Amino acid sequence: MSAMSTIDVIVPAYNEAATLPRVLEAMPRELVRQVYVVDNGSSDDTARTAAALGAVVLVEPLRGYGAACRRGVQHVRDGEAPPEIVVFMHADGSDDPGEIEALVRPIERQRLDFVIGSRTLGTTDRGALRLRDRVSREVAVTLIRAIYGQRYTDLGGFRAIRLPALVALAMSELGEGWNVEMQVKAVKAALRVAEVPVRCRRRAEGPSRPRSLGETALASSQMLYTILRHSTSR
Repeated sequence: MSAMSTIDVIVPAYNEAATLPRVLEAMPRELVRQVYVVDNGSSDDTARTAAALGAVVLVEPLRGYGAACRRGVQHVRDGEAPPEIVVFMHADGSDDPGEIEALVRPIERQRLDFVIGSRTLGTTDRGALRLRDRVSREVAVTLIRAIYGQRYTDLGGFRAIRLPALVALAMSELGEGWNVEMQVKAVKAALRVAEVPVRCRRRAEGPSRPRSLGETALASSQMLYTILRHSTSR
């Protein structure tokens, strides 16, 4: 595929020095103009590793997945040459950079606004998602369908969206509610949305994503709160 749009990738990262090479070295440079790694308060060599591999390093000291994503969006939005499409992906190696084309293709060819990589429609490596993660996801997408009438299959962070559409959503969640907020607001804004199957690879163990039962419960509660909170303005 020969990309007609300018595509930048935002990679939030927290102590991901060990996994970033797997992500950045596999980036399809023929499609991606620039990769921004947002260091979210790492104590390891995340920033140095990212810079050595050609990424632009941004710093967001306020901890939170949404805070890191927001910092990346602000930077590309306010730059001299903003991209037309922004891709979000994880720094832990669970997303395959080679599938960026699959996310961007429907936006360019079908004139969609927002494409989500669905692990449910795709494949998941053994051990890549825990049972409690799957249950949390199913509860969330079921609640979205009940409240908003939108049938999502996943809330994964591997996604592509037109920058003007993203800016218009006025994202505000700073934690684990970021992805849910984007999907809920996309429905309310009547964006043209689709899901495409992607592979979920087994990620390296680390502190970048919720791991303990308590952390998973907190992340799940943030997502459910976000769904309900935005329904009040429906």
